[in-house]
Amino acid sequence: MFSIGERTPMLRFQRFLVPGVLGFLALFFTQSCGSKIKLLCPTNASAQLTGAPCDIYGAAQTACVAAFSTVRALYRAYDGPLYQVTRKLDMTATSIGVLSDGYANAAVQDGFCAKTTCTITKIYDQSPHHNDLTVAPPGASRKGTGPGGQDLPAVADSLPITAGGHKVYGVYFSAGMGYRNDATSGIAVNGQPEGVYMVGSGIHINSGCCFDFGNAETNNHDDGPGHMDAVNLRCDKEGNPHVGLDLEAGVYPPFPIPAGVPFVTAMGVNDGRENYAVYWGNAQAECLTASGFLPLPTREYVPMRQEGAVILGIGGDNSNWGVGSFFEGAMTKGIPSPVALIAVQANVVSVGYAAGPNP
Repeated sequence: MFSIGERTPMLRFQRFLVPGVLGFLALFFTQSCGSKIKLLCPTNASAQLTGAPCDIYGAAQTACVAAFSTVRALYRAYDGPLYQVTRKLDMTATSIGVLSDGYANAAVQDGFCAKTTCTITKIYDQSPHHNDLTVAPPGASRKGTGPGGQDLPAVADSLPITAGGHKVYGVYFSAGMGYRNDATSGIAVNGQPEGVYMVGSGIHINSGCCFDFGNAETNNHDDGPGHMDAVNLRCDKEGNPHVGLDLEAGVYPPFPIPAGVPFVTAMGVNDGRENYAVYWGNAQAECLTASGFLPLPTREYVPMRQEGAVILGIGGDNSNWGVGSFFEGAMTKGIPSPVALIAVQANVVSVGYAAGPNP
């Protein structure tokens, strides 16, 4: 578990230290006089990285090791299933695949779930590592109200939206819902560098712990500082939204974002040894706001000790009081460059995320 602001260092907006990109920084950062906010906006260099997010990361030599979405394919060539729904009527399941343009074939879900309730019981990993997410088991902090103490799955039709001109569904998390995989392949461990991003919502979050997506403990316990590396969306006690990295026992920096943004791109990178950085963007706009590289919070986090589980909607110990919305997200091997992050944000914007009818 965490508390926002615990041992939070003062924001230090520094130059990025990612190898190979230091010389390009002046091209990416725009900054008003006296402002500490840095913006990363599209450039000629970022425009040359094309395709879906995992194509972009792969071309930048930071391949996806986990990639999830109920909305679309995160690789241009991916034509497998996105997620599985199970209907209450007879407890049978079916997988929802993609249309020819890579967006979810939501009509299959609508037909399969007609006149009954369906839940999302699996979210497929589109990467070659097949780190699929299923409903989270109980953890040291919290047992769910599902069978055997599992968390609850999300209701499949709770979050209709429009993306790519299609009606599709996001994943709507109420408290008590969560997904996890404790036996993964390729996820960073023990101080290895990584990146993570997700598209969520800035208007469907609360102050509960923990609406996370990313790296966590494999034993479902709170193993202490440095054992997690997950991007987090949460409100502070005053109701102001923030994005940060949940590194276990704290979310850092945390980074405030404007209220009322319906679709938010939240990103984090961590070299596992010295520095991390956080980014956020309006998923309906172009630029990213960047914290700059910050030192890992205290000596307890140096080096990081990630364990390699993947979580969605919960904390590392299954703290499941958070609420949120999830549309897509991926984890990478190594730290993506600012160029790649800008290109991913531009691709997210190109999706045309918009609210759907009657959520």
